[in-house]
Amino acid sequence: MEKNLEFPDLLRQIDERSTAFRAAIADAPSLDAPVPTCPGWTLFDLVKHLGGGDRFWAAIVGAGPADAPPAEATAARAALEVPRERDALLAWLAASTQLLLNTLRAAGPDTGCWAWWSALQTPRTSGGVARHRVQESAVHTYDARLAAGAPQPLPADVALDGVEEFLFTCVATPSAWPHKPTAFDFHTAEGRSWRLTVDGDGARSTRIPAPTAATGEDSDAAGASVHGTASELVLYLYDRIQAESLRVDGDAGLLDLLRAWEPEH
Repeated sequence: MEKNLEFPDLLRQIDERSTAFRAAIADAPSLDAPVPTCPGWTLFDLVKHLGGGDRFWAAIVGAGPADAPPAEATAARAALEVPRERDALLAWLAASTQLLLNTLRAAGPDTGCWAWWSALQTPRTSGGVARHRVQESAVHTYDARLAAGAPQPLPADVALDGVEEFLFTCVATPSAWPHKPTAFDFHTAEGRSWRLTVDGDGARSTRIPAPTAATGEDSDAAGASVHGTASELVLYLYDRIQAESLRVDGDAGLLDLLRAWEPEH
């Protein structure tokens, strides 16, 4: 069974993805270019969002265990102003990421903090924050490159962890599934698979063996199964590409129900 990435690996990936994001911004023809995957946003808005998020989460981790984000951090994010000139903006973004990385290193992986997600499968800790920020940086790097007309898939190691991170963080909930109980299987071309079960007890995911030519797939266990590269699955889960870009077995309509579901917790 594959192990989760270690904390130093997560910090390295935040740094690498943030560096790639800045490179995409530096190469873009204009900061006013629209971002197709973030309707209404320009590249400038995307930079402000990612850098502001780095600073916001640095404040949250630095504050330690809490029932809400620090009021000062929330106010600072709402009033955030950043440089308009590209070089100054990139310097501000680099400083924002470094602030987050320094705060995470100082905290270590197990420091408790506020987080918006259910603690059902992802802990509300600095380690949980680091794992999620990798994916924020990776997906927004894809957004930036797409806006510049040169989209690239997510790196395989980032994307493989990203499928599980999304399922464990963004989907896991104790809120009851309002439809007939079912399961969704997600299979990567790289050989890792997960099953998301939804029922009256909520939603939770587990790692499962990847289907093989010899074993096939238990079609009775999953209402819908989604197949693609790890990068494609992450981009699908984050609404960057549509299901039509992937192979879907079973009842594809169940995926629409999953996307439309808004759990209370």
